[in-house]
Amino acid sequence: MLRIAIPNKGALSETSVKLLKEAGYKVKRQSRELIVYDKKNDIEFVFLRPRDIAVYVANGVLDLGITGRDLTFDSKATAVELIELHFGGSSFMYAIPNEQDLLPDDFANKRIATSYPNIVEADLKNRGIKAEIIKLDGAVEISIKLGVADVIADVVESGRTLTEAGLKVVGEPLMLSEAILIGHNDKTIEKPGVQKLIARLEGLLVAREYAVIEYDIARKDLDVACKITPGLESPTISPLADENWVAVKALVKNSETNILMDKLKDIGAKGIMISSINTCRL
Repeated sequence: MLRIAIPNKGALSETSVKLLKEAGYKVKRQSRELIVYDKKNDIEFVFLRPRDIAVYVANGVLDLGITGRDLTFDSKATAVELIELHFGGSSFMYAIPNEQDLLPDDFANKRIATSYPNIVEADLKNRGIKAEIIKLDGAVEISIKLGVADVIADVVESGRTLTEAGLKVVGEPLMLSEAILIGHNDKTIEKPGVQKLIARLEGLLVAREYAVIEYDIARKDLDVACKITPGLESPTISPLADENWVAVKALVKNSETNILMDKLKDIGAKGIMISSINTCRL
């Protein structure tokens, strides 16, 4: 049996549950259950605080877990990153009051408040800077106004919270984070069910990046059309009742669909359609 940790609350939890459900696993809990057993796939899903997941997985109590890269690094746990899950993206940044003009290399002897002391400690060590790290459990952005810190280091998504607190980010991100699937060690992938789980998740993630484009094109313009939509190996081409025309189907990037439709329209393609993909294996 596989045992997999999932965040117990927040956006990471909601998206993790949705992703696993789409992958064919029974993971939705009733009320506030801490453990959900998927009998069909012989998997036990355990709901834990995101900050604790890497510790449980690293200790071998659980086989796999979904959590943030920043939380995994800050825990100093030895769990290994298996795949990126492409949600929960954020940057870990330093921030200072708007009226100040400092860079991270100027933080020597400053007080830096953060909920992620180990990430900050590693960055300061790389810079050769000594500063006081003040560990807080939350509401880090208020610490400067209250006189507890000179600088903060925190997860930044939209940046609105910092702006409201009269702060601005400085320097490059200490870390780019997102949700990741972690394993106990490099051999975890050999356990029964792990490769299937990863293949299903990757199939869903790939499907979100791609779409299927279909259109009719005159044979005389087929070569040009195929250069516009080459697909992975090559597009699928089917004859039509009118021998001067063919139907084309190809896999394309979601982000490019409108541009491709414009180009195909310009060369005379007709009946151009885009279809979304639920899951796929490349």
